[in-house]
Amino acid sequence: MTDTPLIFWFRRDLRLGDHPGLTEAAKSGRPIIPVFIHDEVVETHGAAPKWRLGLGVAAFAKTLEGIGSKLILRRGPALEVLRALVKETGANSVCWSRAYDPDAIARDKAVKAGLKEDGLTAESFKGHVLFEPWTVETKTGAFYKVFTPMWKSVRGRELAPDLPAVTELKAPANWPDTDALDDWQMGGAMARGAAIVEKYVTVGEEAASHRLQAFVTHHIDDYETARDVLAMDGTSRLSENLTYGEISPRRCWHAGWRALDAGKKGAETFLKELVWREFAYHLAYHTPRIVDQNWREEWDAFPWKDDERAAEIKAWKQGRTGIQLVDAAMRQMYVTGYMHNRGRMIVASYLTKHLMTHWKVGQAWFDDCLIDWDPASNAMGWQWSAGSGPDATPYFRVFNPDTQAEKFDKDRAYRARYLGELFKNHEAPAAEYFEAIPKSWNMSIRDRYPSPVVELAEGRDRALAAYKDR
Repeated sequence: MTDTPLIFWFRRDLRLGDHPGLTEAAKSGRPIIPVFIHDEVVETHGAAPKWRLGLGVAAFAKTLEGIGSKLILRRGPALEVLRALVKETGANSVCWSRAYDPDAIARDKAVKAGLKEDGLTAESFKGHVLFEPWTVETKTGAFYKVFTPMWKSVRGRELAPDLPAVTELKAPANWPDTDALDDWQMGGAMARGAAIVEKYVTVGEEAASHRLQAFVTHHIDDYETARDVLAMDGTSRLSENLTYGEISPRRCWHAGWRALDAGKKGAETFLKELVWREFAYHLAYHTPRIVDQNWREEWDAFPWKDDERAAEIKAWKQGRTGIQLVDAAMRQMYVTGYMHNRGRMIVASYLTKHLMTHWKVGQAWFDDCLIDWDPASNAMGWQWSAGSGPDATPYFRVFNPDTQAEKFDKDRAYRARYLGELFKNHEAPAAEYFEAIPKSWNMSIRDRYPSPVVELAEGRDRALAAYKDR
């Protein structure tokens, strides 16, 4: 059996280090055929996430080549592709790392059932979470619906050390054919924006490792306060690499604990943020409706708008609401593929409350524009901001963007970075925004900055009135 190939199906786990499934596959001594499939789940990805995934796949292919292996690329429904590969290679086992969002779970269940019907071994291993969702329970055996008790529950848990990187994978006698990644055109929907956003990406396992090390060395001590300052490089930015599995959450967890033990004050806040991501995946697993329905069903009758042709919604997407901090954050996302977390809360509150627009409109836009898009975190973040989700901010808590600007962009540096119409001595990203956006938007840095589409006081009063009447 040691000469019979094993197919390892990579998804959001594009790394060699701290990889439980790949480690076990390598230990088997069997030939390993690494595979990435542009499957039915990947097909649903928005423009920026699909493009960034393609960059990650390309980087990981080179990583595998560096240890004498190869990444086989195929496109099509996952089960069909895997069955074809089994037939071509004589493999009798398929392994992969588990996923926890509803679409991926549905795909994986169908794949596992189909392969087992064929008499094959189909095995999944722990995926991109710290704790499997079914292992974290309240005293009554239920899952956590509030973050703080969950944090207290897992804070003291021991996690096994990181696994060493896999350094060798036995090659099969004959490699199957592979698609050419360029033929997939994963960045097609990015159009001219790709050339701008590419300046801001950090791709691959090695780069992710350097990013973590730089953060714990230089920034984690001040993280608790610096992470809210919009113009400051005060966050880890690891969300980009975590979402593609270029680094494991366990490695980040252990790095955070080492920093805390060394007296770094902001380390515990960083650990809480890792568990907040964990909380999102636990909820997506236990209550899958969170990704596309109001988690709190009592919000189903709330009078949100969802006409994406509406002028207000268009202005929000284009960073032309006339509310400076909202527009700066929206433009940051279009230029860099990333938005500061404080900005995400502000623009989400503004859309769902001041503009009375359904959170699903914002969720879909983020799905299309974020390079660190994550199905669970994005859904929970939007519902938290809207008030319809678990442990959510109360609907009557309406972020005032001007007040937020005074607190977190006091010197206007963040706004100057992205609002070229207002700041003559603007930074490069302000001009890059107009190079990245579709020409059909017909916008120019020479345009006059718009007046507010809705005055802040008016929007707040309208939202609170609707909240009282719901």
